Parts: sequence; C-alpha cells; structure tokens
Amino acid sequence: MENTKIALFKGKTIRRIIYQDEWWFSVIDVCEALTDSVNPRDYWFKMKIRVKTEDGLELSTICRQLKMKAPDGKMRETDCANTLIPECIG
Repeated sequence: MENTKIALFKGKTIRRIIYQDEWWFSVIDVCEALTDSVNPRDYWFKMKIRVKTEDGLELSTICRQLKMKAPDGKMRETDCANTLIPECIG
C-alpha cells in the first residue's frame, strides 16, 4: 500500500502520509485550506507563538516532523498532525 497521498479540501491540496498506521496531514496545507492565507507557513508560525503565549501550550510538541514532498519536488520535514490532535487541545 502506498503510504503517501494527496487529499483535497475546498479545492486545496493537503499532503498526507501514513505514520504508525495513522494518516498524518501537513499542518501548513491545512492552515492554507482553512484560512485562505497567502502565506500559510507564516500563519502557522504566528499561531504557534500566540497559542504558547495565551495558553502555555507548544503546538510543535503535539505535531510530528515527517518528510513530505515539497512544492519544489524535494522531500522535506514538515509539521504534521493526525486526526486525534484536536482531542488533545480541545
């Protein structure tokens, strides 16, 4: 079985990968799809700072750095989350 796929949400591409028998999704891609941000990397960076300041929670600790194909075609590590993460912070 292939362990990487592209998902579509509102017409936006979301990279995903199977890691430890679970689907993990690129957080930056999800931010872009949900916010229509022109710079989703910057959006994610600022959101991590805001949540840490307001709630004391480091979002990076509940994400995993997994290698996914970047727009330039190279495999790069990116923050990924699975579908269980909202339960941790909700």
